[in-house]
Formats: sequence, C-alpha cells, structure tokens
Amino acid sequence: MKIHLVSGGCGFVGRNMVKRLLSTTNDHIFMVDDLSIGRHPSEWLEQFSSTFRHDLEVIGQEGRLFFWKGDFRNLLFYMRQNPRYIQETYGIDFDRFADVFHFAAIVGGRMKIEGDPMIVALDLSIDAEFFYWVTQHKPERVLYPSSSAAYPVSLQTTDGAVALSEGDIDFNKNLGTPDMTYGWSKLTGEFLAQIAARHYGVRVACIRPFSGYGEDQEQSYPVPAIAARAARREDPFEVWGTGKQGRDFVHIDDVLDFIFMLLDRVSDGSAYNIGSGKLTSFLELIALFGEIAGYQPQVKPLIDKPVGVHSRYANMDVVTNTFGWKPKISLREGMERVYRRQLELLKRQ
Repeated sequence: MKIHLVSGGCGFVGRNMVKRLLSTTNDHIFMVDDLSIGRHPSEWLEQFSSTFRHDLEVIGQEGRLFFWKGDFRNLLFYMRQNPRYIQETYGIDFDRFADVFHFAAIVGGRMKIEGDPMIVALDLSIDAEFFYWVTQHKPERVLYPSSSAAYPVSLQTTDGAVALSEGDIDFNKNLGTPDMTYGWSKLTGEFLAQIAARHYGVRVACIRPFSGYGEDQEQSYPVPAIAARAARREDPFEVWGTGKQGRDFVHIDDVLDFIFMLLDRVSDGSAYNIGSGKLTSFLELIALFGEIAGYQPQVKPLIDKPVGVHSRYANMDVVTNTFGWKPKISLREGMERVYRRQLELLKRQ
C-alpha cells in the first residue's frame, strides 16, 4: 500500500492537498488535524461517508482516506514510542509513508500573528518533534512549507519595495530578523530541514509561499474577507491600515503544482519562493474587486488595525531559471473565482 501523510490536513492548504491527492492518485492518505482551525472533512468533501476503526475515521467508500483527529504532536509521540503504532493500532499495512506534507501549524491572520505571538511560537515545538520523527521514520519524500515571513523585515519597509530572493536567507552568514514568532519558527524549520537532509539522508524540499489564497480560504485572511465585502457591495469599504501596503498573491492551485514539481527536483532541504513576482497593494486589490463587482466604493482606512510589513513580494528569477516554472492563474482570474464563491455564500444566507 502506498500511503501519504498530510499533517494539518483540514486547514486551507492541507485540505486542498488532500483533494488533489484523491483526484490525481489511487494512493491512500493519512490525514491529521485537531480541528482547532481546520474544518472537518464532511464540510469540504463531496459525497462524504465514513466509518471508524477505534478513534480513526475511514472516509469514503474506497476507504482511501484516514482521518486522525488530534494534536499532531501526540501522534508523533505515539509513533516515537512505537514506530509501528499506526499499523498495529489501526491495521493499516504499510512499511513507511511515501510523501509527507507537513502543514500542521498554529496559523491565522495578522491579528493572530501580532495579537498572540507566543501561541504561534508553539510551531517551534511542532516542527522540532516532526523533524526528529522524520529522521527516524525516513519517508520517501518530505515537503516543509516555510513562509515569506522568514525573510528579514528590514527588506520589507516603506523605504522601497524589494523583491525578496532566496539568497536573502543564508544560514552561513548573519541572518536578519524575520516577521514575529511565525517568521522565526518557519526560519528554524528550514534549518531543521537542511539538517535532516544533510545529516540523516532525508529527501526534503521547502517552499516559501507568499500570500496564498483560494476560493475556500477562511475569512480571517485578507483576500476572502475583501471579496466578501465586495460581494455585499460595502461602501465605504474598510481596509486595515492605509491600504498602501502590498503583497504577492498566488493561487492555491499554483502552489500545489509547484510543490509536486519541487518534490521531484529537490531533496537537500533547499527553500524556493512561490509567488507571482508582482507587488499588489490592498488599495489595488479593492479596486479590482470593485471592478469585478461593478461599483467604485470609497475606501475607509482603519489605522488602528495590525498590518504587518509594508511590502512583501517574491523575486521569482531563481525558480524560473532553475525549473522553468511560472504560475498559471492570473491575479484577475483568481480573484474572480474567490468573488464568485463569496457571492454564492452570500446568496445562501
């Protein structure tokens, strides 16, 4: 049996990965999530049905998807105590996991990152236990999602937008200061990925996603929140901060495409950007959604809200030159898809 592990499998990126694996392979998937942020599979899988083996939910008539509800660190502890814990407890016959996608993390929007930085710092413990288990289990391949938040905040100021390049993080030189505890945890995770590859022979690839978005993303994130306001035709249109701060928006489908390409090509723990290579301000994003919705709202800045760094966008030259890869979904197409989804949700209310 070929089986993949997806930690944080019910979060935004995780559930999109699970659906991609279900639709493009005949493999089995072992999904872990404590549902503190993610949504139960019954909310996002079509034709949902399930049975239980002890506390493990077996989903679908084919029984290809397993859902273990709980803190990923607990499962890692059980597997550390008994490397064959899953096989012996649930009767799943496999030697080792094939691809491991590690999305389990304490995540949230800017309010969580700045409002409760110590709980976000728990990502350090999640990643440390994860990589220790990886070095013992030796799966075929590992994907570690870092973040553009790992880049030095000194390069993301109002004094001029700098396209962030992979070389701006170099563990052999002095490192800059990343963005809050979230950035520190992701930077540390990248370092652990390189240690796992270099000292333990684990095949690891890392991505540094910029502002990923998609139709089913939670409204605690800016893109669906702004799309929902446009669907309601709000006027004035509230924006956190001045709206002049900019981000690099990349659709989740492009992120997944890049992940699979990277796993085939990279094994030494190196990290690569995933973005559009274009800086878009939130004022420009609001104008785009207004155009899609067919109106021109007045913008109301909310200066007291947390906004993070001023500008953050990717230099995609290394990825383009090394792999010949570019995102397929344009900003307008992606935002139209998000807008249509928010319009559907509004009509159901």
